[in-house]
Amino acid sequence: QVQIMESGGGLAQAGGSLTLSCAASGNFFSIYSMGWHRQTPGNQRELVASITAAGSSNYANSVKGRFTISRNNAGNTIYLQMSNLKPEDTAVYICNVESAPGIGSWGLGTQVTVSS
Repeated sequence: QVQIMESGGGLAQAGGSLTLSCAASGNFFSIYSMGWHRQTPGNQRELVASITAAGSSNYANSVKGRFTISRNNAGNTIYLQMSNLKPEDTAVYICNVESAPGIGSWGLGTQVTVSS
């Protein structure tokens, strides 16, 4: 069973920065990838950024050039550096940990609010 701990959400002004962290722990075989998704009321959850155990990263077009995902050497913690934040980045950001493509666990989420 994977335990997922997210931190770093909060309030920022447009143009500002925030960094989110997600740490995975517990009894699991291996991590295939970790990533951040976000969701707003009435909308589907969307991928923001992900990174595989091999270090390959993927970003939503809307955040390319503004957000950077990275991980620690142990591969069980990821960071999402968000800069030049926009009001449309306001959402609940949810961490996902996959042991294989499409097989994973979700965190509870952390709120990010960007004021204009």
